[in-house]
Amino acid sequence: MPEVLLATGRADLLGPFVDGLAESDDVHVRVVGSAADALEKARSNPPQLVIIDRALPDMQALELVVALLKINAMIHTAVVSSLSAEAFHEASEGLGVMPPLPDPPGPEDARQVINRLRQVLGSSDMA
Repeated sequence: MPEVLLATGRADLLGPFVDGLAESDDVHVRVVGSAADALEKARSNPPQLVIIDRALPDMQALELVVALLKINAMIHTAVVSSLSAEAFHEASEGLGVMPPLPDPPGPEDARQVINRLRQVLGSSDMA
């Protein structure tokens, strides 16, 4: 069962996105409100995917990506960003981040990121 961790300071605004993530019975979603909480969860029970909102109270999104890589390079990451795809690619080059999610992401974006995760994990046949 894929574990997905969403780090956001805007859980209320991202509610439809969280609902989209949780649509699949085989995906377990946890939401934390800070980068510090995300790092703690990554150390104690590493998820397969951490989705990082651009609006965290204690760290920039790409800084958190780097910190997660230091904890466990097998944790996949995605970032909610208002940058264009090209600008995001420039900023995140070499970090192995999935394509950026729009700000704010919706239920369809949730389904797409879960499908990408399944492909990366080699389990695209999971429904």
